[in-house]
Amino acid sequence: MKKIKLRIINKTRFIIAIILLISICFCLYKFVFKKIGNEVVETFAPIEDGNIDGTQEQVPVAEDKHISMSVIGDIMCHNSQYNDAYNSSTGTYDFSYVFENIKQYIEPADIAIGNLETTFAGKERGYSNYPTFNSPEQLATNLKDFGIDVLCTANNHSLDTGYSGLVSTLNFLDEAGISHMGTYASAEAQNDVLVKDVNGIKIAFLAYTYGTNGIPVPKDKPYCINLTDKDLILSQLELAKKQNPDLICVNMHWGVEYKTKQCSEQEELADFLFKNGVDIILGSHPHVLQPMEKKTITLEDSSTKDCFVIYSLGNFISGQYQDNTRNSVILNIECTKSGETNKTTIDSVSYVPIYMYKSSSGNTKRYKVLDIEKSIANYENGTDKSIGEKTYSTLKTELSKIRKTMGENIDFKKDV
Repeated sequence: MKKIKLRIINKTRFIIAIILLISICFCLYKFVFKKIGNEVVETFAPIEDGNIDGTQEQVPVAEDKHISMSVIGDIMCHNSQYNDAYNSSTGTYDFSYVFENIKQYIEPADIAIGNLETTFAGKERGYSNYPTFNSPEQLATNLKDFGIDVLCTANNHSLDTGYSGLVSTLNFLDEAGISHMGTYASAEAQNDVLVKDVNGIKIAFLAYTYGTNGIPVPKDKPYCINLTDKDLILSQLELAKKQNPDLICVNMHWGVEYKTKQCSEQEELADFLFKNGVDIILGSHPHVLQPMEKKTITLEDSSTKDCFVIYSLGNFISGQYQDNTRNSVILNIECTKSGETNKTTIDSVSYVPIYMYKSSSGNTKRYKVLDIEKSIANYENGTDKSIGEKTYSTLKTELSKIRKTMGENIDFKKDV
C-alpha cells in the first residue's frame, strides 16, 4: 500500500514540475519578446493597423531618381563633310574628329538624342549631297561612339533615297546600336512606340515631320514615316500612354527654314501636344536656333504641369554657311522622379553654345564642333591660338546671337 502511495506522490510531483517548467519558459519568452519586440515586428507581418507593441510600422520611402538628357540638333552630311572625313589610303571614312572638342558634354549624360537629317542607303547607291542625301554609314558608328543613344529619323529628307534607303538607314542604325523613331520598316514597327528606361525613368519617344520634300510616300507603305497628322499623333500618344511612361518626348520637324523665331503654327502644335500628354518637344528643320521656353499647361482636371519646348535646335553638324547655320547648342535637360509621389518633373534646362568650325588649312579633318566659350577663353589666355583672330571674333559674334535667341537657362523649381 505504501508503494502505491509513493508512486502517486512521485507522479504528482513530476506533473507539478512539468507545469512549473512550462510556466517559467512562458514567462521567459514574454520577457525576451518584449525586449526585442521591434526586431520581431520587422521580421513578421504587422497585426492589423499597428505593430505587436502598439507602434505604427514605418514604411520606407523610395529614393528620388534623377536623369540628365543631352540633346543636339540636325546631323547633316554635305559632300564637303564626307570628303573631309575620307581617308584615301584606306578608302574609309571617319567622322570622329569632328566631335572631339565637345565629347565631354555628351559622355556624362544618361541619354543623348539628335536628329538625323540624311540617309544611309549604302556605298553601292553612291554617296550624295543636297538635295538628296546619302551619307557614309560610318557616321552612324561615330555618332554611337560619340555617345548618341536615340536619333529622330522623321524629316523632309527621310525618303531622299526612297523606301529602300529609309529601311537601309534603320538597319545601319540598328547595327550601330542607336535607337530611332519617326520612320519604320513595317506597320507593326510604327505602332511599337519607342520607350527607354533610363535609370528607372521611362521615356516614350515619338517623332513627326511636315513632309518629305515632295517625294511621295509609297501608297502601299503609308506606315514608313510619321507625317504631322493630328489623328495619327493622338493615336500614337494613346499607344505611348498604355506603357505608363514617366515622360513623353516628341521630336517635331516643323517651322520655316532660316527663321530665328517660331511661327504661329509651331506654337499651336506645341499647345496641342502638351495638352495631350507630351512633356518635352524638341524642334528641328529651320537649320537655325529658335527660342526655348517653359510652358505651364492646365489639364482637363484643372491641374497644371510644366512642359518644355525648344522650337529649333539648329544644325549640329553641316556644310552650310548661311547666317546662323553654324551656331547651335548642346541642350541639357535635368529630370527627377519623386520617390514619394512617383511623379516625374523637369528640374532645369541649360545649354552649351557650340559652333561648326571649318579650318582654312589642310585637305582633310578641317571640320570640328567647337565649344564656343572654351575656345574664346583659350584664345584670350594664350593657351590655344589655332583658331586665329578672325575666328575668335566670329565666335564672339555667334555667342552673342545664341544668347539673344536662347535667353537664360531655365530653372523649373525657381517659381515653385
